[in-house]
Amino acid sequence: MKKQVANEVTFSELSRPDVNLLKMAWKISCLMRMCRFLLLVILFLPCEVTSSVLTVNDKTENYILDTWLGSQESLKCAVKNHTREEELLWYRGEGTVDLKSGNKINSSSVCVSSISENDHGITFTCKLRRDQSVSISVVLNVFFPPLLSGDDLQTVEEGSDVKLVCNVKSNPQARMMWYKNSNILNLEQNHQVQQTSESLQLSITKVKKSDNGTYSCIANSPLQMETKDFHLIVKDKGVAIPIEPIIAACVVVFLTLCFGLIARRKSIMKLCIKDEDPQRETAL
Repeated sequence: MKKQVANEVTFSELSRPDVNLLKMAWKISCLMRMCRFLLLVILFLPCEVTSSVLTVNDKTENYILDTWLGSQESLKCAVKNHTREEELLWYRGEGTVDLKSGNKINSSSVCVSSISENDHGITFTCKLRRDQSVSISVVLNVFFPPLLSGDDLQTVEEGSDVKLVCNVKSNPQARMMWYKNSNILNLEQNHQVQQTSESLQLSITKVKKSDNGTYSCIANSPLQMETKDFHLIVKDKGVAIPIEPIIAACVVVFLTLCFGLIARRKSIMKLCIKDEDPQRETAL
């Protein structure tokens, strides 16, 4: 018993640095126990971080949907690995798609009917309402033949400039070229051709009589070839009427009349007075 008491150490027998070390060790031990307890609590709490996965037409990643002009496509979005009912949202581009009440929970479908060239490149996105960072997108890739438009009749004076602009929409992109009077256009010095993905432009400077005719815009794609005619009528250059000298002459005539009236004002006044005197005598 005496040996046991002798081996016991009290705080009063420890130096101050040793006491501080023991206190620090005790605090660290308490902190470790608390951390282990909090970790267990977190592990057993219901997991709020979503593990749900969205699919569109059974695809789990964003994809491009090939389709055709005038066709119809159905997009079905479904929630996988969900632990509760999830409400879904559909977006067309930046705008929301109106869904019926029975077409929102866990599974939702949208139908794109009468697909046109304007639907090409449009993105449809399905999202979880609870966590909109969970989403999947489908981009429409609409195949359609060339669609041509433009001002098909122009009348210009000889010596002026003119532009023939053939607007084109096509997927896949069409190969463009100009014809004149059913023959491939031979570019002259006053001709310039510019082409973009949306238009084919022919610029003619200082139009000549020989430029008169029918110009055909030819668009050739793997789907179809399309043609649009542009009629250019070149009329004789009109005689230019000098407007400035005419205006100057009118001003001179007007000022001359004004000065003449002012100069003969006295004579005109005398005539008026003479005309009034006989009338007064008659009245008397």
